Amino acid sequence: MPTVGIQTIDEDRLDEDKTLMTKTTHHSAGEECGICFARPDFPLVPPLNFAMVATGVYRSGHPNKQNFSFLRKLGLKTIMYFAMEDYPPEMKHFVEHEAIEVMHFRMEGNKEPFVEVNKDDISLALVKLLDERSHPVLIHCLKGKHRIGCLVGCLRKIQRWSMTCIFDEYRKFAGTKVLADQEFIETFDHESVPYDPLHQPVWL
Repeated sequence: MPTVGIQTIDEDRLDEDKTLMTKTTHHSAGEECGICFARPDFPLVPPLNFAMVATGVYRSGHPNKQNFSFLRKLGLKTIMYFAMEDYPPEMKHFVEHEAIEVMHFRMEGNKEPFVEVNKDDISLALVKLLDERSHPVLIHCLKGKHRIGCLVGCLRKIQRWSMTCIFDEYRKFAGTKVLADQEFIETFDHESVPYDPLHQPVWL
């Protein structure tokens, strides 16, 4: 039977040995149920703010049951979820049923002057994101705007986009809340992200 590793990461999880706690569950991928069953007449509905970031990498807001048929078409191997909240039962069931690895980064968005996105979490997420063995991958927060905007902005720096283009893309999803997130992206040290060039995607 397929397995899914669900990795839960919070701001206290970066101890000296950088160990991630992994919980593994099992589910039969062929088993049908009221949550996962794909009805032929049901329209394919993408999650809020869904878009392709690059080949094999997608971004969105938090998926719900209406989006499951659409997500199944993507053939996801990995989901990276950036929020404090746990997955609701239906989403937990879906990722287990589809044998999708989930990395849950428990982080808040940038909130001046005291709360800032965790740079170590962003770096860790980028290492996973830049490993083609994790693809196809969906990255999402609650609305697909600010936390994911920071992650994608830092990815674009690794891709050597200009800051003007990075901020234009950020604002297309995030709207008016820009200052703290733009400062985070601008000061993020993208050259220190320790991704493996042997497994980097072709678009990097």
